[in-house]
Amino acid sequence: MFKLHGIYAPIATPFVGGEIAYDKLEKNLDFWLGSDLEGIVVMGSNGEFVLLSPAEKEELMRFVCARAKGKKPVIAGTGAESTSETMRLNKKAAEAGADAVLVVTPNYYKGEMTDPVLARFYTDVADASPLPVILYNMPRNAGINISAKLAVELAKHPNIIGIKDSGGNIVQIADMIRKAPDGFSVFAGSASFLFTSLALGATGGTLALANVFPNECARLQTLFDAGKIREARDLQMNLIDSNNAVTARWGIPGLKAAMEMIGLYGGDPRPPLMPLKEADREELRKVLTQTGFFPKAKR
Repeated sequence: MFKLHGIYAPIATPFVGGEIAYDKLEKNLDFWLGSDLEGIVVMGSNGEFVLLSPAEKEELMRFVCARAKGKKPVIAGTGAESTSETMRLNKKAAEAGADAVLVVTPNYYKGEMTDPVLARFYTDVADASPLPVILYNMPRNAGINISAKLAVELAKHPNIIGIKDSGGNIVQIADMIRKAPDGFSVFAGSASFLFTSLALGATGGTLALANVFPNECARLQTLFDAGKIREARDLQMNLIDSNNAVTARWGIPGLKAAMEMIGLYGGDPRPPLMPLKEADREELRKVLTQTGFFPKAKR
């Protein structure tokens, strides 16, 4: 069974003229696959998955899995509004060669997404999935929270192996870790609370910032696992401002701008998202430079 451990980057999807730029993606993948990351996530929130067509999703999974094969594991984001479409994408992810799937909550009919409805959704999806399923709690974007009680209930399913929690509610994360059965992994969904999550018993994280500072994010967990707690804590403190810049503050436009600053291809987000304004780019550069990592990240 696939084990959820270490630091994953939810990779950005590059666009040129509004279309997926596979030549740019290939070069970016060389950087990430050659880093200290444990693995990568294709079609996570930072991959703008909600802006992709079903055909684009299938092609993107095939492309990324083919290039990562034998190098690092790939988790594919397959969550969709309907159970049937999520099941279909799970099968396509397996055919592409992914190692596991990351399934966000359906969220358009928010008022109907009660715990019993979500429990049925995830149970049906996990029953049919040829790959291990990872729950994805993203309340900021989805407007739905997977409660600790629901996560622990779903953790009993043999094909649900963990959860990526991007909510940042440390009490909720602690409850999941404390009450879930052995073998169920909890992943921090942001670099801002990676250290705290690891201290509580999380097994790793899927971090937007790992697109930009993959080795530094991975080093935080390496330090923690080695018992170098003070060094790990200091590194966590150093990453907070940069993480905030490419998540809550400027989001995907900020992430893509940051990628360009370290020599990767970022490009513009797919409309309706807009690229970062020049004044904000300069502010972002200052934030990244203050870490002390930014000059070394340039290639």
